[in-house]
Amino acid sequence: MLAVNNLSVQFTGTNLFDNVTFNIADRDRIGLVGKNGAGKSTLLKILCGWQRPETGQLVIASGQTVGYLPQEMVPDSRRSVLDEAMTAFSRIEGLLMHQQELATEIAERTDYESEAYTRLLNRHNEVTEQIALLGADNRQEQTEKVLLGLGFRHADFDRPVAEFSGGWQMRVELAKLLLQRPDFLLLDEPTNHLDIESIQWLEDFLQTYPGAVVLVSHDRTFLDNITKRTIEITAGRIYDYKCPYSEYVIQMQQRRASQMAQLTAQQRQVAQIEAFIERFRYKATKSKQVQSRIKMLEKMETVRVDEVSTESIHFRFPPAPHSGRIVVEAQQLGKAYGSHQVFDGVDLMLMAGTKAAFVGRNGEGKSTMVKVIVGDIRDYSGTFRLGHQVQIGYYAQNQAAMLDGEKTVFQTIDDIATGDVRPKIRNILGSFLFDSEDCEKKVKVLSGGEKARLALAKLLLTPSNLLVLDEPTNHLDMDSKDILKNALLQYTGTLILVSHDRDFLQGLTDTLYEFRDGAVHEFKGDIFEFLETRKASSSSSTSSPSGSSANNSSKNPTGSSGKAAYEQSRERERELRKLRSAVERVEKEISDLEAQIADKEALLASGSAQDAAFYAEYQQLKDTLDAKMEEWEQATVTLDEAEG
Repeated sequence: MLAVNNLSVQFTGTNLFDNVTFNIADRDRIGLVGKNGAGKSTLLKILCGWQRPETGQLVIASGQTVGYLPQEMVPDSRRSVLDEAMTAFSRIEGLLMHQQELATEIAERTDYESEAYTRLLNRHNEVTEQIALLGADNRQEQTEKVLLGLGFRHADFDRPVAEFSGGWQMRVELAKLLLQRPDFLLLDEPTNHLDIESIQWLEDFLQTYPGAVVLVSHDRTFLDNITKRTIEITAGRIYDYKCPYSEYVIQMQQRRASQMAQLTAQQRQVAQIEAFIERFRYKATKSKQVQSRIKMLEKMETVRVDEVSTESIHFRFPPAPHSGRIVVEAQQLGKAYGSHQVFDGVDLMLMAGTKAAFVGRNGEGKSTMVKVIVGDIRDYSGTFRLGHQVQIGYYAQNQAAMLDGEKTVFQTIDDIATGDVRPKIRNILGSFLFDSEDCEKKVKVLSGGEKARLALAKLLLTPSNLLVLDEPTNHLDMDSKDILKNALLQYTGTLILVSHDRDFLQGLTDTLYEFRDGAVHEFKGDIFEFLETRKASSSSSTSSPSGSSANNSSKNPTGSSGKAAYEQSRERERELRKLRSAVERVEKEISDLEAQIADKEALLASGSAQDAAFYAEYQQLKDTLDAKMEEWEQATVTLDEAEG
């Protein structure tokens, strides 16, 4: 058991935590949530002992251990990947030495009946049990299994850690932590540097982990698949929910609605009491009742409504200029770095309006293909071309790092803004949560999330009909990811998206390209359909996803005799995707309208007075909803007939 009692921490004059108390049990699976700056990472640092609270205490049962993986760190190792990962067993080495010391002492002593001898035997048994639990007999096997699960290959084991990128070095640190098996495992954004396969492996590992797990993550699917309890940090307090993240969101909204209802009722009661006091203040016959009500007001504790952040980015991509029917076309495309062939023989054709995702393990060539498409890489084999009048908007994986740190936020946008956009720069930056003071900050002092928002703001300034986004959700909180996803759903151009966030991809893309073993395989469908197909494929030991929708591989997809049939099949799939996208778009619009109508009906139900403009807008929303329902019915019928 780990107990937090009356914890308080101040930051810049405000309470980050105010007398917070909670417990973490031995097998808990906890998601730690709250808006950016609420104190999630600070709380993890306090739980692991990296930071001390101003007041309160942290109590951990004797002998129990805590392990912590921060969001970012700078590993410094000269060892190989395998050797560095096996340093996780340094605790076992110490226990083995202690076990030998105890065994030697037992052999030398002759006071077999004494209490000291009994204590010595008991201690030897405890150490032996600890060694067995930590798996001393198969350390290398355990290490290799974890490294492979996190995406390393056998060939990587003997390579120096320093040869790898920062993201891969963080995987080594995660591997060490998992191998140490602390009783309380604290992970701050552990999926930031992982691909989808590694994330799924980590989910399976954590679901059966013998200790407690506390997570900070902006990945909804990851949280829902692991956690059974959600602790929300808001306004210096915590709320403890015995449910995963998605259920927490519903219960949290219900709690805040209940708080608002209680506050409204209390305000009504206060108004009535104050009216009574004012009316009878000077009547002697009512003096006792007046004094009683004054005391009642003095003792009344105001219902506290949790702080709800209304700040969120809001934007829409500009209308996409017209482009040719074919946007991207590659034939027998290949790219190698020296002797390492990343991919080869790739045939790829993206039609206008397609929303495609590139998925697969890190290092398989997703970002390399992106760089070919945007023109950063030109030394490839085969042929590649962009379609007629294609204009690219590009968000690189390291886009935030590519910003000029010496420029201000305003200068960053002003340098590329032209024409009518220039007077609107501050409005654009405001929609990405940069106020007047922020606009004058230098980019180098911004947080990772602020840099990501600034890089997204740059995309709005030049209209494009092909958006290429490489991991755009890194450093974005859940609300910002939702807004970006909604903007992409309404985007009228062609989209190529590299992402490991399954929740973000769901419903956004209609085609997936899996980069695997030097080839690129095309899959028609949703990310979760793909993962299920891929799972079935792996279990049956086939070389590519099974099922009719996954049998198309963009590496040598057909022979010449089947080219006409292949093109006909692709054209039909393109038309079906357009029809499905139309249905999804209308469904999203209907959902938004229903939410707006529900808000207005809630105001009407509260009895608050409304003006004529309110009722006119309410009726307009209902009329628009009726029209959208008719549009949805027609779109659904058209899709059904096409799929018939």
